[in-house]
Amino acid sequence: MEYRPAYSRVLLKISGEALAGDRGFGIDPAVIQQIAREIYEVVTKTKVEMAIVVGGGNIFRGIAGSAKGMDRGTADYMGMLATVINAMALQDAIEKLGLESRVQTAIEMRQVAEPYIRRRAIRHLEKGRVVIFAAGTGNPFFSTDTAAALRAAEISAEAILMAKNVDGVYDSDPVKNPDARMYEELTYFEVLNKSLRVMDSTAVSLCMDNNIPLIVFAVKENGNILKAVLGEKVGTTVK
Repeated sequence: MEYRPAYSRVLLKISGEALAGDRGFGIDPAVIQQIAREIYEVVTKTKVEMAIVVGGGNIFRGIAGSAKGMDRGTADYMGMLATVINAMALQDAIEKLGLESRVQTAIEMRQVAEPYIRRRAIRHLEKGRVVIFAAGTGNPFFSTDTAAALRAAEISAEAILMAKNVDGVYDSDPVKNPDARMYEELTYFEVLNKSLRVMDSTAVSLCMDNNIPLIVFAVKENGNILKAVLGEKVGTTVK
């Protein structure tokens, strides 16, 4: 079967919570293997160039540490280190399937990963390698959502695929409200004006300024990443 992807280069944003699966904390090996298999299938079948940004909320959330009295800068740096752990675990799972990958970190740690260099990242993508960006932007007070928007703009990604625990964007919390309605399509302005929890406002503004569409979908459902890459209807699209 011949696949015709809607995009030639995408950035996949995986939340840390998604890697925890039903555990709620840490890394669920079954979940990370399933995500790695999907990434492998998408890259090998469609030849799309894929970069990834991983969150760290399954290990440590900087903003949560700050809320409990920890210095915000220190807490955010701890959160960045958590994303490196997730990136290394994902790289291991991807490479076990035979797909080449590289981890690039915004904070230098040469023993475990390359430092982030934009031109090198693009070169890796052009060679068919999956590039995993870790440690956020390297600056406190910025989320990994903002890192995803920033890296997507820097590498000229044509879309950001937001792999979450929920299957789209709702008008209220679907866990608390069984009557919550899912949006199929939104504009950046609607997301900002309605304070919808897609990304933080800095990240949404960055996507809007650079005209990068967002596709929000459930990571648990097998085949969703492929559907998003092929331009099929999945989850919620923000553009």
